[in-house]
Amino acid sequence: MQTAHEPVLLEAVIEALSRIEQGSYVDATFGRGGHARAMLERLGDAAKLLVLDRDPAAIAVALALAERDPRVIVRHARFSALSTIVTELGLDDVVGILIDLGVSSPQLDDAERGFSFRLDGPLDMRMDPTSGRSAADWIADASIHEMERVFREYGEERFARRIAAAIARHRAEAPIRRTRQLADIVAASQPRPDPHKHAATRVFQAIRIAVNDELGELEQALAGAFEVLIPGGRLAVISFHSLEDRIVKRTFRRLSEPTPLPRRLPVRNAPPPRARTVGKPLRASTLEIERNPRARSAVLRVVEKVA
Repeated sequence: MQTAHEPVLLEAVIEALSRIEQGSYVDATFGRGGHARAMLERLGDAAKLLVLDRDPAAIAVALALAERDPRVIVRHARFSALSTIVTELGLDDVVGILIDLGVSSPQLDDAERGFSFRLDGPLDMRMDPTSGRSAADWIADASIHEMERVFREYGEERFARRIAAAIARHRAEAPIRRTRQLADIVAASQPRPDPHKHAATRVFQAIRIAVNDELGELEQALAGAFEVLIPGGRLAVISFHSLEDRIVKRTFRRLSEPTPLPRRLPVRNAPPPRARTVGKPLRASTLEIERNPRARSAVLRVVEKVA
């Protein structure tokens, strides 16, 4: 099993989150533990680090880390369950939470996981391959209208209708079960492909988001994460495409603005904002992108809970 993975925006994340040596921290998307290990180097002996992941392969790496470091607590779970798990564990001193929304390199580079259009493998795409419907199942069942909507909304694919119709024609002749099979259908359906992206990039992204309910998970995770932070605690989120970043930006803006009051109230002293944004959104440097091209689209946003 390949475990190589370079964490994105590592120094910026550690600088933003690991300001307090004690207390509890959460890495809600452990991956292969790059951010978690760097956080542990900065934390004191009495600190705790709760790590979550949906991927059993990631959890295996996390459990090995926990065997060596008693500060680490591991849970195999979606990050939308973050607040529930924190409450169950009685962690009432959470000072930092990280949510890294990127697909890890081992997931992309393992053909058996089905995330990559560049490698031929089973059309799976599930973050947790032990539960839920695979991408192949979704393609087999989705109507043309549903496929078009997903490709357009989640992949911002301009040829969504044409691609959905082509998939429907092909699946009527034979099941679509392989990544290369789907990638070829998508490529053949585009009269004017983007010269800067593989023809299947947007469709694969869209299907992955739909199969894993990634945007719904993100909405729940952001709300829950902020609630379990103590005053002064920070939530850092790394997003990799505009749909994710739009949700994070909108949520952070709502938290950092005064609570709106009905217009007819005689006194209009609105409750103060519940949070403040920390710095500006950060992107990977040219040097980091040269070292790790997958950091190209990463955006880091940080918000701090106020008393």
